[in-house]
Amino acid sequence: MSRHRPWPRLLHGNSLRHCPPPAQLALPVRLLGVSSVECLAAEAQARAWFGTVNIIVDAQRNELYVARCEISPGGCREIEPLKLAATDEVRARASAGEIVAGPEADRWFAEGRILFPSAAMLGKLAAGRADFVPGEKLEPLYLRETNFVKAPPPRILPAA
Repeated sequence: MSRHRPWPRLLHGNSLRHCPPPAQLALPVRLLGVSSVECLAAEAQARAWFGTVNIIVDAQRNELYVARCEISPGGCREIEPLKLAATDEVRARASAGEIVAGPEADRWFAEGRILFPSAAMLGKLAAGRADFVPGEKLEPLYLRETNFVKAPPPRILPAA
């Protein structure tokens, strides 16, 4: 009997000696990048929240991520892509009769509608697509520029 295993166990105790070469670790997995906002818009459509819908997500620093969509029984169309916005901008849209929805939407707006993306909707959106990409090509969406302050060098105290 051959001791060769075409696909040996990945872990044997605490060692990795039975792992296949790195090139063999990759499985034929097909990946999609599905936006949380796209999923939220589809959830709003499923709830029959038709008209202009502002999908909002907390962006911290007194700002919101907001995407404006036109939602109808026939589909969701993005009017304005996801961007950073002040709460006053979104409040003006709500005052004009537009729907504001998202996780914790009622935290900022009395008329805000609570909405979370579901795994079922994510699966439904993914099932209708075929634009698969390799994992190394998936990229996160950053709307805020990286901003940090470098710490000053440590002080060296004189010996006593």
